[in-house]
Amino acid sequence: MARPKRQDARRDELVAATQRAILKSGPDGVKLNRVAAEAGLTSGAVLYYYPDIDELVLEANRVGMERFYDERLRMIEALPDDPVVRLCALVDSGLPRHGEDTGVRLLCELGGSAGRNPVLAALLTTLYDRQVTMYQAVLEQGAARGLFALQGPSLRIARNLVALEDAYGYRIVARHPSIGHDEAAELLLDYARLATGHPLTAP
Repeated sequence: MARPKRQDARRDELVAATQRAILKSGPDGVKLNRVAAEAGLTSGAVLYYYPDIDELVLEANRVGMERFYDERLRMIEALPDDPVVRLCALVDSGLPRHGEDTGVRLLCELGGSAGRNPVLAALLTTLYDRQVTMYQAVLEQGAARGLFALQGPSLRIARNLVALEDAYGYRIVARHPSIGHDEAAELLLDYARLATGHPLTAP
């Protein structure tokens, strides 16, 4: 029997293989044999670690989403206690750096299947709402300190920021010829400047 650390590493490999399969076939097209082929294992070996292939697909999706909330939350908590710095960092970190960004491409695939899959729809809705609360907390912190003059409810502004992230993230992975990470970040900041009444030039 494999040791616990080895088992964890194998599960991580299977999650990564499942993500690659989703990118190739979409969430609805991921089958046991496709995951096994991506992982270089037999179907039986995959089932040893994940007896339910649907559970593995959900875990691959959950892990892919961690980057857009859990990792960003840890990132901003490690920054100086400055709402301007944190808002600019949120904008920067929510966009793909290039068109091959696996995490954003995975979300795009999931979004395309969410209308047919209520479980994926619930996962994406939860992720969206959690990202909104992250932005909202920074906006309200800035307003409480007199740094931001919010031009509307913080919830509305936060929802628009996350929606813009999603839209421009899609444009980047779709390889829009004139919208890369830096251009998209500036477009988001343009809206954030209007919404907060702050120039948002992070030190």
